[in-house]
Amino acid sequence: MSEVEEGQVSEDDWAAAMGEQASVEEAQAAAPAASAKIFEQFSDGAEKQGNLTDYSMILDIPVSLTVELGRTHISIRDLLQLAHGSVVELDGLAGEPMVVLVNGTLIAQGEVVVVNDKFGIRLTDIATPHERLNKLR
Repeated sequence: MSEVEEGQVSEDDWAAAMGEQASVEEAQAAAPAASAKIFEQFSDGAEKQGNLTDYSMILDIPVSLTVELGRTHISIRDLLQLAHGSVVELDGLAGEPMVVLVNGTLIAQGEVVVVNDKFGIRLTDIATPHERLNKLR
């Protein structure tokens, strides 16, 4: 074996790496004008498309919408004893608005409606973006 054992870095390796780094730094020093043009084109396109109001990219993303009557905590013993016709007491009161959640986040409250023998919900109160942000904190 030579003076430099296998797996160790020799001075020639360091010199080559330093040379590569110097050439990259020189290329970067010469490139700001080119990169500025790239970002300039990108920002021009974003302004033309209305970047803050263009939701077309996210319109097809599926979300989970849940309408919640109420909740309760029961033991496994009580859960196993449930049968056809059993009544489970929920924490929601009769006549109280139901909660509408999107991906687990409260977005609205509403009341049950029946249209053509199908259940639906009529939204009565929609949470403002400010209220939704406060719930995240």
